[in-house]
Amino acid sequence: MFKFLLKKLGILLPTFFGVTVVAFIFIRMLPGDPVLLMAGERGMSEERHAQMMKEFGFDRPIWEQYISYADGLVHGDLGNSIITKRPVTEEFFTLFPATLELSLCAIVIAIFFGLPAGMIAATKRGSVFDHSVMAGALTGYSMPIFWWGLLLIILFSGTLGWTPVSGRISLLYYFDPVTGFMLIDSLLSGQKGAFASAVSHLILPSIVLATIPLAVIARQTRSAMLEVLSEDYVRTAKAKGMGPGRVIGLHALRNAMIPVITVIGLQVGVLFAGAILTETIFSWPGIGKWMVDSIFRRDYPSVQGGLLLIAAVVMLVNLVVDILYGLINPQIRHTD
Repeated sequence: MFKFLLKKLGILLPTFFGVTVVAFIFIRMLPGDPVLLMAGERGMSEERHAQMMKEFGFDRPIWEQYISYADGLVHGDLGNSIITKRPVTEEFFTLFPATLELSLCAIVIAIFFGLPAGMIAATKRGSVFDHSVMAGALTGYSMPIFWWGLLLIILFSGTLGWTPVSGRISLLYYFDPVTGFMLIDSLLSGQKGAFASAVSHLILPSIVLATIPLAVIARQTRSAMLEVLSEDYVRTAKAKGMGPGRVIGLHALRNAMIPVITVIGLQVGVLFAGAILTETIFSWPGIGKWMVDSIFRRDYPSVQGGLLLIAAVVMLVNLVVDILYGLINPQIRHTD
């Protein structure tokens, strides 16, 4: 197992280096001068512009800027935001719990509904339920997040008035955050109605963000289950008189879970990508909205640091998925 982990870590290191290069180049490819954007409509003199360019190091050659950036990474310094002057890591981890809470709720919804839907569709292949699940999965996967989110806001917030439009909790409640997770902090606050308000604000964004992962998990579960159910050992178990529930739960599901876990791990990147649109639509104060604002303001350190930290989280989750592979099927860690 240790050798297996070393191989995976050996793959992650060059990947992380590649991400640093992409993150550094990406923001500089966008048109716009960050210093002029900071000045806004007021503008500034050429002397002041040159002074600020030198202050932020933007007047140096691109390779010198990257070396300085890489040196900071080696020492754990992602720099300071050129807008707020706060450390990028501080801003990221202040907002990250909001995105993590939203993503966790979304993936729980996707797994809770996607796995059973895919399993039942596989066991009832060709039925109305099977066709309905596949049609729903295709629709959910194809639906643009921004359109789906606005549609739900119009229906449930505007027309029916069941859910709030934006934010994490009603302005009627105020308390100092303890964990950064609004569901937990609202419970710890002891304020009556705070938890219900936090839940109501979380419902629509979670559903919107969960739509694509749910569709992917349902389709992959059905596909993996169909493949496993056609294997000889499953037919043998049925021939020996083993009940359908035991055949599916003991033999089929465990072997079908390997590709499903792969898909669930890959959905982490999808969740972070979807969070950018979801948080913008619902004014959710997480890293997705922070990244969008940073891109518009050409806040180089924030965009670079944000991309790098998000990539690190995704790679960490994929490493955990690889470890789960080895636990579910020990043959994998030997063949790799």
